[in-house]
Formats: sequence, C-alpha cells, structure tokens
Amino acid sequence: MRTMRAVQVAQAGGPLELVDREIPEPPAGHVRIKVQACGICHSDSHTLDGSWPGIQYPRVPGHEIAGVIDEIGAGVQGWQPGQRVGVGWHGGHCGHCDNCRHGDFVRCDNLRVPGISYDGGYAEYMVAPQEALARMPDALADVDAAPLLCAGLTTFNALRHSGARAGDVVAILGVGGLGHIGVQFARQMGFVTVAIALGQDKATLVRDLGAHHYIDAATQDVAEALQALGGARVILATANSGKAMSGALGGLGMNGRMVMLGWTEEPIAVSATQFIMRRNAVEGWPSGTAAQSQETLAFSALSGVRPMIEQYPLSRAAEAYERMKSGKARFKIVLTPDPSH
Repeated sequence: MRTMRAVQVAQAGGPLELVDREIPEPPAGHVRIKVQACGICHSDSHTLDGSWPGIQYPRVPGHEIAGVIDEIGAGVQGWQPGQRVGVGWHGGHCGHCDNCRHGDFVRCDNLRVPGISYDGGYAEYMVAPQEALARMPDALADVDAAPLLCAGLTTFNALRHSGARAGDVVAILGVGGLGHIGVQFARQMGFVTVAIALGQDKATLVRDLGAHHYIDAATQDVAEALQALGGARVILATANSGKAMSGALGGLGMNGRMVMLGWTEEPIAVSATQFIMRRNAVEGWPSGTAAQSQETLAFSALSGVRPMIEQYPLSRAAEAYERMKSGKARFKIVLTPDPSH
C-alpha cells in the first residue's frame, strides 16, 4: 500500500493532526493531484469547528490548491498527467439544480468544496472532479498561485463585475489576506486605487502594492477622506467588520456601491437618504468558478499580481493555521510538502 502524509481533523472541534494515509485513487470523472502548495484560508475554520453542515470526519482541509495531475480517472477529457492545475473553493457542482441550469455554478445548491465536501489540499495528494480544475500559467510559481485560487479569485471577480471603469475611484477596505491582493488588482485594472486600513504602518506597504492613496482609519474619517477624492465608485470591503463597513459607506459617490467580501455577523448601518439620493447600493460577492479561477491566474501572470506569503512545511500545518487565526501573518500562509518527502 502506497501512503502519503496528510493533515486531518478527526472530529468537529478537534485539532489538526499529521497522519499517514493511503494515496487515493481517482474515480471516474476525477483526477489525482500531487499537491505542490496549499494556501491556508480563514474559511478552513468551517472544517475545524464543524460549522458547515454535513461535514463527514475525518476530513483534510484546504481549498487553495496548486499542483500537478498525477493520474486521471475513467472518462476524464481535456486533462493529462503532468499538467499543472489549481483547485479553489468551487470544487464541483451538480449540474441539475436551478442555479446550475442558469450557469451559476458557484451557487450550486449542491456545491462541493474541497476540504469540506471531500478531502482537500493539506496533503501530499488529493482527488478532485475534472470540472473543478483550472489551468495554471507557467509564469506563476505554485506558492504564488495557491492563494490566488480563493483570495485572489474573490477580489478579482468582484472588481471586474463591480461596474467600475478605468479612472474611477475604487477603495479597498482592509489590507489583509484579501485586501493586499485587491489593491494590486485595482491598480492593474486602471482604477484610482485607495487603500483603507488602521495605522500608519501600512502606508508604505500599500503604496508599494500600487495604491495611489492611503486612508488611516485610526486617525481619519474614512467617509470624508473618500469624498475629498470625489467619492468612491466602488468600495471593496474585505475587512471582517460591520462597523468598518458602516463607517466607509458615506464615502460612496454617485451610483457607488459597496461590495462585501469580508465575513461578519455584525450589522451594517445604512442611511436611506444617502442611498436614495446617490443611488448607492450594497452587495456581496461569492468567490467564483474554476473557469474564473483560470482567468484570475492568467491575469495575475500577465500583470505581475502576486500574494505576499509565508511558507510552512505540511508537518507544521497546525502551527501555520494558528498564525493565520492570530492575524499576525503577512499576509497569506502557504503549506508545501516537507523537504524529506
């Protein structure tokens, strides 16, 4: 029996543990991927704490996966062993629910998510359905590509569907795992890019990432500062804070919209007068499909957008996860195979 190393959660609320497992065989319509890199995402907490309905344990987390096809199952078309591929949040869809019938695969009623619906990328090998695969440009390193398959995809997709045009003022609220990538995309898409965060320690960083302006929410009124720039056409809200989102809404210009990516249970206060008179809107954006992951990777390779990462070997996944949860990571943590394996 051929074995591999994997990091699993044995039960809801349990720790991440390094184990030996049998290398899985790909069933029909699936491929086996030799994992070269896997990003750690805040959404991996669903697997650890059991907050996503229907998780079966033990489960291997991870949905920011970059690797190489190792073997293909029966009936797989268009994919071959040796191809570099990525797998993100969209890990498969049913094809027959109403959303799928309208082509909205990422909101499939039976959406499959790597690391939740089936074992993900905290392992040396994983198996994924062929519809979850994205081709990876040669110009992207595995460790750079992995975070782009979730944090990158979400910010890229939200911005290009936001209605903003080149020359518009676009603000990125929060400069963390998503926000630092969003700043780069906004600049490369031709927007007047405004970064919003707490403290002056990020002022130099965001300008290096491409921001034209920086607003320190600790010392400035965010709404007033945005209005001084003419009002934001789009505020991309990546901060996990309803209070921060509420404070920025007044900075929207005419026909402006806030696109929420940050996950928060805090309510967001909206001024009806402002929203009526300026025709403002608030909306959310949920990730994207495998095809859109592929487009994100291609644009990143073309434009030079790269995540800032910290690398950890797979055997230190538990330590790496805790660093992500602490908020100390700058800005994405990526697991790679241990050198001895």
